[in-house]
Amino acid sequence: MGAIKQYIDLYIDQKSVIDANSTGAMNSMRDKALAALEGKELPDKSVEGFEKTSIDDMMAPDYGINIQRINIPADVASSFHCGVPNLSTMLGVVVNDEFHPVDSLQKRLPEGCVFTSMKNADNVCPGLLQKYYGTIADLEQPGVALNTLLSQNGVVLYIPKGMKIDKPLQLVNIFNSPVPTMAFRRLLIVLDDDASAQILLCDHTQKCNNAYQSSQVIEIALGENASLDLCDIEESSDKTSRYSQLFAVQHQRSRLALNGTTLLCGTTRNEYNVKVEGHECETLIAGMAIASKKQHIDNNTLVTHLGTHCHSRQLFKYVIDEEASGAFEGTIFVDEKAKFTEAYQNDKNLLASGTAKMHCKPQLLIYCDDVKCSHGASTGQLDMNALFYMRSRGIDEKLARTMLMQAFMSDVIDTVSMPGLKERLHLLVEKRFENKDLSCGSCNINCKES
Repeated sequence: MGAIKQYIDLYIDQKSVIDANSTGAMNSMRDKALAALEGKELPDKSVEGFEKTSIDDMMAPDYGINIQRINIPADVASSFHCGVPNLSTMLGVVVNDEFHPVDSLQKRLPEGCVFTSMKNADNVCPGLLQKYYGTIADLEQPGVALNTLLSQNGVVLYIPKGMKIDKPLQLVNIFNSPVPTMAFRRLLIVLDDDASAQILLCDHTQKCNNAYQSSQVIEIALGENASLDLCDIEESSDKTSRYSQLFAVQHQRSRLALNGTTLLCGTTRNEYNVKVEGHECETLIAGMAIASKKQHIDNNTLVTHLGTHCHSRQLFKYVIDEEASGAFEGTIFVDEKAKFTEAYQNDKNLLASGTAKMHCKPQLLIYCDDVKCSHGASTGQLDMNALFYMRSRGIDEKLARTMLMQAFMSDVIDTVSMPGLKERLHLLVEKRFENKDLSCGSCNINCKES
């Protein structure tokens, strides 16, 4: 069973400790997760080609797991706040896989809104976890089942009916362990009818010389007319691996905008699974990835259209340099009842070296005639004519290349709706291409590429 067996053995040996340091709703799913893992294996690159991320290889090393929930100190208020100019956020922090709210967080939220740990959710919002936890993510997927088996805490964001949060919320995931560590992270986002919110997720590695692995599962439930903007920025290290699986369900006339940015990583695989159940929904999934050295970035999307008169758009761009590699697989599924669907997908990739590699596989699965759907993928190199023109105007070749790569990413950045964040992303992308420090403001995190 590959890497899975060591985690199953760990769970069986430590079940009582895991349950004692968790919460009832999470514990109630563990037997189902264990049964779902029976006979399963984690995705391996040998199955679908070497460009695909091997989750089995990712999780094979013997990482430490904080089952005893040993407290790792962190100066949450001053050390880990991502300084995004002109963007005032309400902040929560996950250190490895334990939630640390800023003291004033819950007080700053409108009455009825919840942004807290799963351990505390039953105290402030009884029954929420029992209703939603584990019901949106697909337990038949081995990564989800493994996360469900070993997660001991997580984060809950709940916005009640009709509530509109004007100020963005921010959740910063920090690896801060003194030893190689695996973190099982969980996030549940529930927006009731007519609710709206924006949330910024940031992944950072503070101790960049250590090896880390994150397993993250995000579940999103959007009620009728609900609206959610979720931006996810990864600035970790080349010794950090990440496996993130996002599952969302949209009901009538809801709006979901997802934007994923990978600026610095070791090996990353992001999966976006969106089920559009209601009518007249809008869905956007956009992402950009920058990889160099021997890094690998893999994005997979599945948008399933079940309702009528819905619109979805996917836009991904990669810049791959040196010996790095990237992969994108995107699927649009349109059910036979999903009439008048408009669904579009586009993936564009730039190879900045002769040794960079990219794997693309866009797919349309259309079972309804009354639709407008398209997909496209292209991979190429820098425009030599544009580069020659810029150099003829006295621009240094390195600067000219950087400017062209920045311009290539602009339309993905433009999909970001949070004020201040768009400008910050332009700056971070520029710093990444110039190989400058990627510490974003006051984080005190410096993971410049070596």
